[in-house]
Amino acid sequence: MAVLECHLTFLLLTSVLAAILGSLQVGYHTGNVNAPAKIIEGFFNQTWRDRYNESMPDHSLTLLWSLSVSIKDFGALLGCLGVKYLADSFGRRNSILIVNCLSVVGASLMVVSKFIESFEALILGRLLFGLFCGLVMSLNPLYIQEVSPTALRGAFATLNQVAFASGILLGMVSGLETMLGTEKLWNMMLSLSLIPALAQYLFLPFCPESPRYLLINKGQEDKADAALLRLRGSPEGVLAELEEMKSEAAHARPSVGVWGFFQKRSYRQPIIIVTCVNLTSQLSGFNAIINYSTTMFQANFEEAKYLTLGVGAVNVMFTLVAFFLMEKAGRRRLLLIGFIIIAVCNLLMTVVDSVVQMVPELGSLQVLLVFCLISAYELGPGPISWFIAGELFDQPGRSIAMAFASMLNWGGKFLLALLFPPLMKVIGGYSYLLFMIMAVMGFAFTWFRVPETKGRTFDEIAEDFRGAENLPLHNKNGFNTFT
Repeated sequence: MAVLECHLTFLLLTSVLAAILGSLQVGYHTGNVNAPAKIIEGFFNQTWRDRYNESMPDHSLTLLWSLSVSIKDFGALLGCLGVKYLADSFGRRNSILIVNCLSVVGASLMVVSKFIESFEALILGRLLFGLFCGLVMSLNPLYIQEVSPTALRGAFATLNQVAFASGILLGMVSGLETMLGTEKLWNMMLSLSLIPALAQYLFLPFCPESPRYLLINKGQEDKADAALLRLRGSPEGVLAELEEMKSEAAHARPSVGVWGFFQKRSYRQPIIIVTCVNLTSQLSGFNAIINYSTTMFQANFEEAKYLTLGVGAVNVMFTLVAFFLMEKAGRRRLLLIGFIIIAVCNLLMTVVDSVVQMVPELGSLQVLLVFCLISAYELGPGPISWFIAGELFDQPGRSIAMAFASMLNWGGKFLLALLFPPLMKVIGGYSYLLFMIMAVMGFAFTWFRVPETKGRTFDEIAEDFRGAENLPLHNKNGFNTFT
């Protein structure tokens, strides 16, 4: 509590909350299209009928709807490519404001698509919004980590995931037929993301730019000092933070290109860590459940959509738990606990799925296992996979690292959304064994190779990797979580 009292100021909190409004938008458009899917498909079909005086063929309608849903993730993959240019050219805060216009334009196109009777406008809107997703989910943790004090860095970065999960739940609720998921109001439902988008334009311009960006990237020490003083509220500790930034700047190259990023010797181990943590997190089953939980529950429950709301609520609840535990338990411990629980849940779900037709009462156990898996994911692998890249790299490589991590995240989501339905048709519940294997791999890799970053400055973490071919991570005092 003393740490919070020392470092938590109103402006710091405002800066973090203003930034995560972007993640709230991303989550909202992730969760709001599942429930009204048939209604929006009906709009596609009616538009086609009005144009050509015939109904759209079923296979074409299915393909068009799949394109509409998946094009957001494809746009996100493309958006990741612009993170370095924006973040290093315009700054972290300004870049968030710039990309926010993609959200506004994208949501506006989705809204007007019904009025102008154009499903092309809805698809284009989701593509533009996807570009926003890929950019903002990298820029947000980048900005948050660089404005936060070391003692709160991980907890505040976790708020990005809290906002994302909260947006998913809000989207699920708004998409219900009893809310806005109706034939008359579905396009109004898609417009609600404009509220946090416009709120971001109201609050974020008054928040300071990242002091670390100002000092290390731009060489503007006076501006960095002023921004840091505004964020911390008092001169105590500001000098020490500035000295730590100068130390990092002294060791860092002025700039690192994409090719140089993958060639630089001191980046090799962090790249491997980011790759393994992100892929094992994304391919451990969470995204399959988020995308297809309603379908999973429909076999045994009439009101499956309300159980899906339960999934969304548990998702939010445990991101909040992760927020409070992140600076107490540390990254490594939460990753290890999360991965091992996910592995056990996937194993048990395989068993339950194989016998649930013979013993329908086990359907309730299946729901419980789904809730447990969601909880374990959000306890560690979920939030940490989004921000660990920002902690493992120095300032010149940090923006590329965040873009790389974001591409792995969105690529994993896209791959799982694409492969899970055919996997279920081919091997059924044994699909969960594949997810279990990924979770076990994530646990083993974390145990042997992932260092603890809790309570350590960026320069201290970078020192572990600097100029080393084989890194003696096991010799670091903070590496073994359990000692």
